[in-house]
Amino acid sequence: MSFTNGRHAQAPASVTSIPLTELDVPVPPDQATIGELVRDASQQISTLVRAEVELAKAEITGEVKKGVQGSVFFILALTVLLFSSFFFFFFLAELISEWLPRWAGFGIVFLLMIAATVLFAILGFLRVKKIRAPEKTINSLKQAKTVLPGGSQPAITAQMQRGELN
Repeated sequence: MSFTNGRHAQAPASVTSIPLTELDVPVPPDQATIGELVRDASQQISTLVRAEVELAKAEITGEVKKGVQGSVFFILALTVLLFSSFFFFFFLAELISEWLPRWAGFGIVFLLMIAATVLFAILGFLRVKKIRAPEKTINSLKQAKTVLPGGSQPAITAQMQRGELN
């Protein structure tokens, strides 16, 4: 644990960039040992995977927010359908029954309630329909796949499953 001015030095909360350039302490490739090269490559792959996970989290969070906004309209539709201001609609049906038969007044009010429900359901569907796949993450992973050697992919998957890359 390191101290800076009497305080603990803390690691950043998230990965801000993917280190695809030189390491902190550059060693000429002809002087580096195989162990050092493997260690450096392992660190870079680990950081790359962490950055990809952070990107995925950021994208998915945005899409979840859109989904929540869309679900608000579904909740409104259910609220209108289930509670539908019972007394107001009863009053409206009785008012219509002054000019039409009583059954027609209640039928018209029922159709108005169904129309409001359909309207809110359509608005909710349109909002949820705007949710899209995390394109940036998918493209970034495709690019990283071309950079990483084929044999390292199972190792990264195993590390992710064990929770070592969090």
